[in-house]
Amino acid sequence: QVHVVESGGGLVQAGGSLRLSCAASGRTFSNYAMGWFRQAPGKERELVATITNLNSTNYKDSVKGRFTISRDNAKNTITLQMNSLKPEDTAVYYCDAYNLLIRQHYWGQGTQVTVVS
Repeated sequence: QVHVVESGGGLVQAGGSLRLSCAASGRTFSNYAMGWFRQAPGKERELVATITNLNSTNYKDSVKGRFTISRDNAKNTITLQMNSLKPEDTAVYYCDAYNLLIRQHYWGQGTQVTVVS
């Protein structure tokens, strides 16, 4: 069983920054593609950013140029640096660890990000 734990959420004013972190247990972190998703009240969960085991990244259009995803395979962690935050970025952010070998998703419990104007 892989355990995924997010941290770093909080309340910030519009235009501010937050840095989310995600730690995943296990010995073969390099076999995982990782991603950040978010879910706002009354809305479906949506993809924010992903990073493959080869460090290829993908972003939701509305966060391009503002958010940066990165990974540290030695520490089994990924981060999401969020700059120029907007109220519409308010959501619960979830970390996803996707095992490429067995095609299994592992989700964290989520961390709340609230952006006020």
